[in-house]
This record gives sequence, structure tokens and C-alpha cells, in this order.
Amino acid sequence: MSMLYQSQRAMRAKRQEAMRRGVMAILDVGSHKIACLVLRFDSSDEFRPSDGVGAMAGQSSFRVIGAATTRSRGVKFGEIETMQETERAIRTAVQGAQKMAASRVDHVIVSFAGARPRSYGLTGEVSLQTGTVSECDVARVLAACDVPDFGEGREVLHAQPVNFALDHRTGLSDPRGHVGNRLSTDMHLLTIDAHAIENLLYCVKRCDLELAGIASSSYVAGVASLVEDEQELGAACIDMGGGSTGLSIFIKKHMIFADTVRMGGDHVTSDISQGLQIPMHDAERLKTRFGGVVATGIDDRERIELEADTGDWHHDRRTISRAELIGVMRPRVEEILEEVRARLDAAGFDHLPSQRIVLTGGASQVPGLDALASKILGNQVRLGRPLRVQGLPQSACGPAFSACVGLSLFAAYPQDEWWDFEVPADRYPARSLKRAVKWFRDNW
Repeated sequence: MSMLYQSQRAMRAKRQEAMRRGVMAILDVGSHKIACLVLRFDSSDEFRPSDGVGAMAGQSSFRVIGAATTRSRGVKFGEIETMQETERAIRTAVQGAQKMAASRVDHVIVSFAGARPRSYGLTGEVSLQTGTVSECDVARVLAACDVPDFGEGREVLHAQPVNFALDHRTGLSDPRGHVGNRLSTDMHLLTIDAHAIENLLYCVKRCDLELAGIASSSYVAGVASLVEDEQELGAACIDMGGGSTGLSIFIKKHMIFADTVRMGGDHVTSDISQGLQIPMHDAERLKTRFGGVVATGIDDRERIELEADTGDWHHDRRTISRAELIGVMRPRVEEILEEVRARLDAAGFDHLPSQRIVLTGGASQVPGLDALASKILGNQVRLGRPLRVQGLPQSACGPAFSACVGLSLFAAYPQDEWWDFEVPADRYPARSLKRAVKWFRDNW
């Protein structure tokens, strides 16, 4: 437990060093593409006081000065499979963004999908020593949380205090300075497969970059795509990528649950390739140009030529109707959405006061997806684009860049996590496991 705790502390220090230098890279390692942004920070207002422990702390204004993407290689289900290929792709993206920025970058903050995330809701309680909540009391209450025994080969990726209560007052975002006797907290803990992080660290190191932070792409996609009142009242962000679909649930401006479905847009492409017996790159082109999930009468009449050069004249000159293409795509998209529905149900999403669902990510751009998603997920579904960020090129403003934009915001306004407080390292009991569902059902 303390190993990652130490490295998270080290990463936070590197992030501050990068802020002082005024330039940092953002890297989103996906199965379909690897995207890199170079951010320039305005050091004049580097660390304005934050408005709460849980709130985004240490704010800083920034603009994007470089951007590049490359076709992902060696990544499956959002996890690195072939190190050398991924390393080459990361290097290509980073060099492209540095060239555009005309600036060398040493520090990088990375997001990735996959790695089988698991969410836990923890609670902790302490008596105050002086009657007024101090920084030390916050550290003590975080250390008092019952940490589940989450098993061998797992690491903690995020550990965020999402609520504080002082005696009978709950819903405090920052209890420091308040007077009372007993302080309690609710914390959201996200664990992932350790080897997925190790592979990522290895690739980043091989590219001569220093890691200044790491985040789950489901989390940062939610940060970029959910508007303020959705984050406050309760909403889920469904980030539909190439190799996997991430989901995150937010309430009171905090993520309280995250999970991943190991299917995405590439699986739809693969179905087209197999169903129509055409190469993957042709299937990808058909999907983006003619794809859809809801067929109407006109789609029976619209013909699409399948260009091929196998030498078999009849095979190479085939045409299909758009309705046939939709018939190949729809079952897989339905399967992904059904699986998302099952995960939301398991998380107790229907207990939240608001059940907005926002679809984002590159694979969310299929025409008709919002109508299909409303049928499967409930009626409050909308398509989301990431927030506008200064300097972001037009080509990087679409839903495929939600995680990238969210990661920039995460870099500039990181949320307080467990390791930001001087928690005594010997205070990590591996005791009872309390699931996320129970406490957010009890508290909201």
C-alpha cells in the first residue's frame, strides 16, 4: 500500500516542479489512438487557494500550445500489450506535440482505460484533539478509513475524500477550521491491476519523460464532459473508446464509482470486417462514413459499394444497403450498452437524485446512438463534448478528446487525494470492506 502512496507523493512533487517551469505534457493512451497535448501554465496565479479539501486544489490557468495524435499500437482493451510498439507510438505523439509547441517537455501526466478498475466506498471517524479541525485531523480521519483487502497485484489509483461530517453536520467539502468533537469522512478508493501501471511506467520512462501524475480515463472524461450541475446532482459519464468503454458516476462534484466494459468501437469495426469479409481498414472507413444503429426505410434503398482488390470480380464489385451495415453494427453497440446498464445497476445509480447519462468518446459519434442509448439506459441521455479549453485546436475539440481535455483540467486543478495529507504511513489497516453502493445510498 505504501509503495504507491510514496510514488503518488513523488508524482505530486513532480507536477509542482512542472508548474514552476510552466510547461507540461498530457498523454492519453488509448486502444485506438494515443493523443498528446502540451500545456503552458501561467505562473503568475500558480497556486490560488482552493475552496475546499475535496475541491480542485492549487488552480492555475493554462493554454494548449501543442497537440498531436497517432494511431495506437500495442494497446488492447485500454491496456498495453506490446511494450515496444506502444513506446514507439507514445514517442511519435509526444514529439509531434513538442514540435508544434516549439518547446521541450520533461514532465507528463498520463491517463489510460482498462486495467479492471474496482471502486470502494470507505468511511473513517476520529475524535478531535483540540475541538477545531486542523490539517492533521484531516490526515488522521483519512488514515482511520477501513481499507479493504483488495488482493495481490492491485494498486490504488485514486483515493479521494468525497464528503466530511462534523458531529451532525454532513456534506462539508472542507472541514478545516470548523469547531466540533467528532470528524468523519467518506472516501472513494479506486484500485486497478498493478501490471497495467507497471507497463505504462516502463513505456513513459523509455521515452525519457518523468511521470507527474496518472489518472483513470473514465474519471477525466467525466471531468471534461459533465457540466457543473450534472457533477453536483448526480450523473454518469460513458466514455466509448476504441478498445474499451469507461463509466464513471459523479455526485457532489466527486467521482464515487468507476468501471470499464472491455468492448468499444474497434469491436464494432471487427464485426463489420468479419460480417462483410472486408479488411479492417475498409471496415473502419465504412463505419465512419455510412455507419449507424437505427435503420429507416430510406436505408434499404441506399447502396454502398464495397471496394476490394482480391482479383475475384464478383467479390470486388459487391454493394450492400446501408440497412445491412446497420444490421451488422447494431447488435454489438446494443451489447456494449446493455453491459453498461448492468454496471450502473450494480453501482446503485438509480438511487441518485438525478440520473443524467452523458455519452462521450470517439465511438459515441455513431448516428442514432443517443436514441438507442435512451432505450437501453433510460431517457435522460445526451451526447457530450468536452469543455472548451484555451488554445485547443479544432481537430481536438470532439468527443474523442474528452479524456485528453479532462486530463488537462486534472493537471491544472487536481482534486485532493489521500496522499496530499501527511498521513502516518503505519496507519493502514486492512480491515473490513465496505462497498461504494452502501454509503452513497445512505448519505444521499
